[in-house]
Amino acid sequence: VYAVEASGMAEKARLVVARNGFEHVIQVINATMESAPIPEQVDVIISEWMGCFLLFEGMLESVIYARDKYLKPDGAMFPRFANMY
Repeated sequence: VYAVEASGMAEKARLVVARNGFEHVIQVINATMESAPIPEQVDVIISEWMGCFLLFEGMLESVIYARDKYLKPDGAMFPRFANMY
């Protein structure tokens, strides 16, 4: 599992991972998605990219980048879509 976090929260995430004994499973990467050194394609991408009202987080481009570069052809993304009314 690769957990990519560009902010200083990556260090907190590493601490949570370590305290729960998952260092051998989860690698926290403190980088933007575009600069993250991920060595392989992945089966699943999970991202909270929406922000307030699907507009204000500004992460959609990074999620699309991750999908195009790292998601296996038969992989899945969550969430897959969103609706605005």
